[in-house]
Order: sequence, then structure tokens, then C-alpha cells
Amino acid sequence: MLLDKYVLVGLVWRLIRPFLFWFPAEWTHDFAKLVFSWPMKIPVCRWLTAAYFRVEDRRLRVSRFGLDFPNPVGLAAGLDKDAEWFNALHSLGFGFIEVGTFTAQAQFGNPKPRVFRLPADWALLNRMGSPNQGAAAAATRLARQPIRLILGVNIGKSASVPNESAPVDYLTSFELLYPYASYFTLNISSPNTPGLRDLQGRECLLVLLRALMDRNATLASLRKERPKPLLVKIAPDLEDRELDDILRLCIELRLDGIIVANTTISREGLLKPVQRVHCLGEGGISGAPLTQLTRALVAAVYRKTNGALPIIGVGGIMTGEDAWQMIRAGASLIQVHTGFIYGGPGFVASIKRHLLQRLSESGKASIEEVIGETSRTPASENVQWDSGSPHLVPGST
Repeated sequence: MLLDKYVLVGLVWRLIRPFLFWFPAEWTHDFAKLVFSWPMKIPVCRWLTAAYFRVEDRRLRVSRFGLDFPNPVGLAAGLDKDAEWFNALHSLGFGFIEVGTFTAQAQFGNPKPRVFRLPADWALLNRMGSPNQGAAAAATRLARQPIRLILGVNIGKSASVPNESAPVDYLTSFELLYPYASYFTLNISSPNTPGLRDLQGRECLLVLLRALMDRNATLASLRKERPKPLLVKIAPDLEDRELDDILRLCIELRLDGIIVANTTISREGLLKPVQRVHCLGEGGISGAPLTQLTRALVAAVYRKTNGALPIIGVGGIMTGEDAWQMIRAGASLIQVHTGFIYGGPGFVASIKRHLLQRLSESGKASIEEVIGETSRTPASENVQWDSGSPHLVPGST
């Protein structure tokens, strides 16, 4: 009896992964990019790859912030930092891909080594510091290639720019990359750029969002099109009060969505001896240690806003069941990164197959029916509105 093609891909990946993981993480990343992206420049190779990994079903379609996603599984920012191989990666079945983080100034990032695998925890520790060739270089590269998918563009603050000048810095990247983005993500939560998380404070965030929203409206008017959807990406380490402030502001300004969440600076839940992790230095943890943390945060955001703010859930999605539970907690869409690195090229297809199986088992007609089903509050606790500002559900501050 012939093996299922996805089982075969999984077996091959389990044989290859130990060899790839023997090398430093950044070297392996660059090697994989070279080996995979070059054949994908040939149309027939790209078509054959897409056909092999195709798992298409109308039940997986999701519509949010004016965009129609063929499926809810996206690639998080950080893998394709300079928009070099997103079209190749798309052939593996992603519903959307987010590139970046891009900064107005080109920057090397933090000194190497700065990415470490924690295989006992199915996790990564990184302190990259958003290395990239700059927004202008990215815009030039994007102008030279077709964009065949929903493309998210993640922009952040240049490390050398003080926080008081952050709006101008973000606007520079925003304007340069505007023609190529399906949506924009504002990265205000990376733990690897000094002071960046301070932008999550209400006053700093208000100034930043208003500047970007004003420019968004202006550019859209000039181009005679709808403004680009704007989302913010928050940290998983926020206090309740900080989270509530951000959510109130997002609803007040009618932001298009929120991404929950970035990497964590916490070391809790790691199986690897904590001393070993601390020896590797500072940085954010991603992967399986975030599964419960991120899911709980997604559920909290969904409940506090009564589902009024679309959520992209990211962090700790290592299996198809993790994806299913993240959506049930309140995520309209999900993103993967560390799970994809550990799971290999068949990872996205395996998630979509699992989602379809769970839909069939539950008798649901589409993934839209599942979103937030475990986090919906009773009618008596629904969000109340007052002049466009939300009063969060009981229990919030």
C-alpha cells in the first residue's frame, strides 16, 4: 500500500531535520532559502509544488478587514525579513504571508549568534533586533516581482531612532511600502529593540496610530482606493491594565485588527534547564512554551471586545489541534513560524487537513462558525458602547 503523500513528506522531513539542525540556525535559514526559492522561480516547479501541497476547501475561507483569505493559515513576520522568497513559500499553501519587520533605516541587528534552537521545548530563542536592508530596498525588490498572494507588511522602528521620533520613522517605511501591502502590521512589541515596547503605552500609541491613519487616508485618496488595513502586534507579557488601554484605543480609533502576540521574555514553562537558557542571553522565546499563554491572551482579547476586533493569533501553534483551539479561542486568522521551522514543508497542509477534519466532526459548515466559540460571553456581559469608546466586560480595569 502506498504511503499518503503527506505522511511521506513528514517522514522525509524527520530524516532531514537533524542534519539541518546540526548547523547554526541562521545558516540553516539562509541555506533553506537558497535551495527552495531558486527552483520556485521556474513556473512549472512552482505549479507542481503548489499542486502537491494543495488543500483547498471553501469551508476554510475567511473574510476580514476587507480581504478574502483562501484559508486562515498565514506565515508570521520574521522568516522572510527582506521580502525575498514569499512567492516561493506561498506554494506550500499559506493563505497569506507577512514579510519584515522593515525599518526606515537599514540595520544589521544584534551581534551573532542571536538565534538558538531549544529542541527539548520545541522552541526558539532569538534576539535578532530586526536585521533588514531597509524599507527602500524592500520597496525596490517588491516592485520587481509579482505579488501572487495576500501580503502583510510588518514595519517597526529603526533601533537608532528615539521613541519621540518614532512616528516619522514609521511613516517613512509606510509610504515606501504602501503600494505593495495588502495590510500593514505595526510592530511595537519586539523585545529585541531597546525601548520599542514602550510604544505600547496609550499616549505613545495614540500619537503613532493617528499619524499612520491620517497618512493612510491621504494616500488612499490619492490612489483612489480604500485605505490599507492597519493592525498592531502586541506582546504576550502585558499587564491587564496595559492590555485594556490598547484595546480601548484600538476600538476608539476603529483599527482594523490586532495580532496576538510577539515573542515572550518569560522563561516559564521551559523544560530545558533555565540556567542553560539564561546562558544563551537575552531574547524572546517562541514555539510550544507560548501555546497556552497566547491562546489565553487571544481569548481575553476576544472576550474584552466581544469579538469586535479581528484577531490574528500567533505563538505556539505547533500542531493542527493548536490551530483549531486558537481559532475557537477567538482568532479569525492564525500565523505560524516556529512550528513551521520544526514541522517542515508539509506543516501548513497538515494544519488545513486537521481543520477540515475537525469541521466535519463538529458539523460546522465553515471555519467562520468556529471563531471564538469557546470565548463568547453571555449577553449580559457584552461590550457596551459610549461615543465610540468601549467599556470592557466585567472583570477588566
